[in-house]
Amino acid sequence: MAVSFETLEYDIGGTKTVVKAIGEGKPVLFLHGASTLEGFDFAEGLADRFRVLLPSHPGFGFSGDAPHISGMSDMVLHYLNLLDALELEEKPHLVGFSMGGWMATELAAVARERFDKVVLVAPAGLNDPAHPATNLGALAPQDLPGYLAHDVSVALRYFPDGSDAAFAEAFGADRVREGETLGRLLAPFGMGHPNLTRFLGRISNPALVVWGTEDRLLPASQAPLFVSALPDAELLLVEDAGHFVMQEKPETLTRIGDFLAG
Repeated sequence: MAVSFETLEYDIGGTKTVVKAIGEGKPVLFLHGASTLEGFDFAEGLADRFRVLLPSHPGFGFSGDAPHISGMSDMVLHYLNLLDALELEEKPHLVGFSMGGWMATELAAVARERFDKVVLVAPAGLNDPAHPATNLGALAPQDLPGYLAHDVSVALRYFPDGSDAAFAEAFGADRVREGETLGRLLAPFGMGHPNLTRFLGRISNPALVVWGTEDRLLPASQAPLFVSALPDAELLLVEDAGHFVMQEKPETLTRIGDFLAG
């Protein structure tokens, strides 16, 4: 059965910003990765204890185009303005996945007082040459699912299988649109910031770093680097899981929820 979301819409600096919301309780702001192809259904795993707010980044997913985006600082500003518009009654927890983990790092570093706990799930952004990420641009499209999940069948459920031409056409159009915005976002430094460890050092909030041990996109060997750079961090390694750790191992959401609620 499809997961049922509430849809909220805001005008943030002239950009239509759509936020999918589910659940009740303390708010959790979730920042998605470099694509929305996997959707937001995983958030049901937190909705029993939290109100999960799932915005689409400008130029991604359900939100409007954002031709002004030229780097991560534009996204950080966008989310500070969205926080103002949300008018939350209590500090939200902040969760970021992949590119959204990099985004959450910069956001929490400049506005740590606006958040409670911080969770980084397979975060991008470190660009450590000793622990290189996979170059997505060098992958053949048919190989991508195998880099997103250790059990490739988990990733394949989000890709066209040839049975629905309309879905395949929409899928392709969405990836082109998101890819254009992503290209401008990454123009300054690529998928990260050369001084990201300095940002991490400012995040005094209790933090949890989550990583699948079999992540082929962003190696789990980066996880200790994030934990050591954060002043107050724990590490959760999830065995036999790839980059889509929350979809591949849904119990990961329970463990994230336990950390947030603790």
